[in-house]
Amino acid sequence: MKKWVAKIAFWAWVGLLLVFSLTPFLWFLITSLKSQIQILQSPPAIWPEGGFHFYLSAISRFQLFRFMKNSLVVAGSTTVLSLTIGALAGYALSRLPVRRKPLILGGILAVSMFPQISIVGPVWRILRSLGLLNTYPGLVAPYIMLTLPLAIWIMASFFKELPTELEEAAKIDGCGPLKTLVKVVAPVAAPGIFTAAILIFIFAWNEFFFALLIMTRPEIQTLPVGIALFPGQFTIPWGELSAASVMATLPLVFLVLLFQRRIIRGLSAGSIVQ
Repeated sequence: MKKWVAKIAFWAWVGLLLVFSLTPFLWFLITSLKSQIQILQSPPAIWPEGGFHFYLSAISRFQLFRFMKNSLVVAGSTTVLSLTIGALAGYALSRLPVRRKPLILGGILAVSMFPQISIVGPVWRILRSLGLLNTYPGLVAPYIMLTLPLAIWIMASFFKELPTELEEAAKIDGCGPLKTLVKVVAPVAAPGIFTAAILIFIFAWNEFFFALLIMTRPEIQTLPVGIALFPGQFTIPWGELSAASVMATLPLVFLVLLFQRRIIRGLSAGSIVQ
């Protein structure tokens, strides 16, 4: 009897969390399929009858695909560069006899806890002096700075769990450190690499604050900034905003669902780094 009560309570709690988490997304999805009259009526209509015209409007009128392309370039570049640097640094920290290794990793992780508002001023001045405002590299560079601590921490934790016998065998076969990392260690560490890559990509795809200040030209703005600045002549275009939000969220949902097992394995690996 107690087991059944515990199971019912558990699944009730899971259901409550699902409802709490999915309700905003489902509401945006329903709103994006309503007509303009349904959006403005009170009480709000539950069953949509408008079709996909808001999606077409967001794509043609508000140039949604242009913002998605900009976000894809920025997020993809950030993921590749941050993951490459993080893998090299994490491998070095996990294998080389570095003194005070936990202190170094703790310091790296502590850097990522600084609020963005406290560093955006110096970062903006540096980018302006280098002529990198309103450029892809000008936004990718701060994103690498913000995501690199997480990449190093995840990769160092995962590399620490791998047996050293693999690298010793590769060394006997004549592989150098870099070739060993690329050919031997990286394929085995795929769950950790996937985890770091997806978390970095999601951060860069969703980041708003730096993108708003660095990318001021409409043709180069990323998706969160572009959606936030959708123009409306007399009213807020809630239909187009909802459609754009759904289209911005669905790629991340599919990405996480596709690699959820690798993400869980990567996050649970390397809990303790010595």
